[in-house]
Amino acid sequence: MARFIFRRLLQTIPLLLGITFIAFAVMQVAPGDYLTQMQGNPNVTPEAIERLRRNFGLDRPWWIQYLFWLKGAATGDFGYSFTYKLPVFALIGLYVRNTLILALTSLVLSWLVALPMGVYAATHKNGLIDRLTSFLAYAGISLPSFFVALIALMISQRTGWFPIGGMESANHNSLSQLGKFKDVAWHLVLPTLVLGTRGVAGIMRQMRGSLLDILSENYILAARARGTAESTVIVKHAVRNAINPLITILGYEFAGLLAGAALVENVMAWPGLGSLLLSSVVSQDLYVAMGSFLMGSLMLIMGNLIADVLLAITDPRIRLS
Repeated sequence: MARFIFRRLLQTIPLLLGITFIAFAVMQVAPGDYLTQMQGNPNVTPEAIERLRRNFGLDRPWWIQYLFWLKGAATGDFGYSFTYKLPVFALIGLYVRNTLILALTSLVLSWLVALPMGVYAATHKNGLIDRLTSFLAYAGISLPSFFVALIALMISQRTGWFPIGGMESANHNSLSQLGKFKDVAWHLVLPTLVLGTRGVAGIMRQMRGSLLDILSENYILAARARGTAESTVIVKHAVRNAINPLITILGYEFAGLLAGAALVENVMAWPGLGSLLLSSVVSQDLYVAMGSFLMGSLMLIMGNLIADVLLAITDPRIRLS
């Protein structure tokens, strides 16, 4: 297991190099840079802009800039944010925590809701509940996350059930520690429901299909012929084997949540990595965008690695070594 994890971590090095190189090249497609936007400011002279461009290395060819950024990133220096006037590493640390909170709560919600729904739909095939959940699953998969977020905001605005956007209330700093936790949790409910909707739909359909395949296996028929209780057959024999294929898609599900979180964060004003990435790309804050790309890629890679390890733990037929 340790050798497998170490080998996978080594494989991430060329992958991250390729991702960051392509991202850096794409960022250079847009004309100008962050300092170009300051040229119309009467309080900033052209000489000052050129001096800043030299200080930040923006006057060099883009591949030279990439090499300098890569050298700094290898030592933990991801550059300096032009917009926020902060080191990029410290800035991303504030935002990536919020994205992880949103993604993990949505992932937990998706699995806790989808697995029982999938099991019930498979054991009551073609019943009313099965047809209803199938319809809801197709709707959840088809609707884009940002559209669901807009609908949720509209409902929340009319009913007042949940806060409309943001992560904290205006009086957050004056609350006790327990009050602050409740305030953040209350703001987290709506984004989690929006982001988890697509996950519930996909996982439920996967669980239903996988369990239906398992229920037709000979060892299930043999267990029933021996007089084993139906609940034991379903839970101990069928579900345990049907859930293994779902673990393989855990990493991809986590990746999808991160991609969807970028849209949900911007629509619902959740201060996460997705909203930071979008604002940095729009403002051409190069080093913040690169740091966000790198951190997002690391999160996706780690999600897939965790899925592989969990699959080996739950399925004794798999040996990662």
